[in-house]
Amino acid sequence: MPDATILLAIPWAAPERTSLTDTVAVAAVTFDRPEDVRTLLGALSQQTHAPHAVALVDSGQESVAAIAAEAPLDVSYVRSLANLGGAGGFSLAILNAIASGAQWVWIMDDDAHPEDPACLATLLEAAKEHQLDVVVPLIVAPGSPEKLSFPFRIGGHLTHERSVVEPLGFIDNVGQFFNGALIRSDVFFKVGLPDLRLFIRGDETDFMLRLREAKVKFGTVTSVALTHPAGWAEVQEVLGDRLHVLVPETPFKRFYYYRNRGYLTRKHRRVRSLVADAVGYPLYFLKKGDVKGLAKWADTYGAGLRGAKFGPMKDQKF
Repeated sequence: MPDATILLAIPWAAPERTSLTDTVAVAAVTFDRPEDVRTLLGALSQQTHAPHAVALVDSGQESVAAIAAEAPLDVSYVRSLANLGGAGGFSLAILNAIASGAQWVWIMDDDAHPEDPACLATLLEAAKEHQLDVVVPLIVAPGSPEKLSFPFRIGGHLTHERSVVEPLGFIDNVGQFFNGALIRSDVFFKVGLPDLRLFIRGDETDFMLRLREAKVKFGTVTSVALTHPAGWAEVQEVLGDRLHVLVPETPFKRFYYYRNRGYLTRKHRRVRSLVADAVGYPLYFLKKGDVKGLAKWADTYGAGLRGAKFGPMKDQKF
């Protein structure tokens, strides 16, 4: 992983300000996924409502500048020589997108892409219909578009079935950030950018909670979707689908998820989340007989509650 801390940006020539409505700039982040980037840029170029601009932040070890240059749409390629994580990368991409003068920012991870050409146009129409400042599509699994990559809780039960969620049409005050989130540029001046300190995991939850606290209207449009790798393996049921915990697959991801979840529980005073975690994780680890896993969770989650173990990634112990 590169240890340089210099950011080298290749900015676009800023367009003249116009009075065009619904101009959209894409804010995308990539880390060593060149073919996914190619797929994403291709899908963006096919949108019936063409993006105003694309800001692509690349923190990977190998540059994808050539792919950006060959894309069938205008891309502002920003090379980050420091790994800023998802939160920092999105923040940098969002700032570049806002600087383009666009009225909306459409956030994309490199391994996601719109499922159909009408995705952006549908999100914009939904924003007008429901008078929203933020709209989010469904997220479906590659090769299995009938399955949701991340579950929704409907009627007290978790579901990964698109057929259960899609008929709802619109789900108010709920969204799975950041993939495909379409956000009015003004919103970032109200709630700020993704929190760089969180690095990965939890930055999307923090942003959603900040939207709620600022009373920014948002929701999920269930008639359109993005394709993104599923997180099914992380969902561990403890008491059926009434209580579950998330257990990321690598020590690196577990550290950031547990620490950030503890931190956000305290920051946003999430009492129900604290109770669910205090019951769910001990039950999960003890059922598996994994005492070391429980101790590691308690140490990392407790550090988050105290606001400890923050700092550069090189200083963290996974």
